[in-house]
Amino acid sequence: MGVPLPTAETRWRCTLCGNLTRFDVTRRSKVVEYVHLDLAGAPKVEEREVLSESIESVRCRWCNAVDQIELVDRPGASA
Repeated sequence: MGVPLPTAETRWRCTLCGNLTRFDVTRRSKVVEYVHLDLAGAPKVEEREVLSESIESVRCRWCNAVDQIELVDRPGASA
């Protein structure tokens, strides 16, 4: 089961310690990238299209709680 993404009106909060700002996020993405190699062979991604993306887990950096995240309203978010 995935973790819900924050929106313009919501943000993450750790239910155990109250952390609002520091999280380690494990994300799964499927992307198409246009990679340009220079003459020396060094790659540079010039375009990136995200085909799908999901968050697999979120760990609180303060208390190390895993998947104890809730969505709360952002301050000043329009109701």
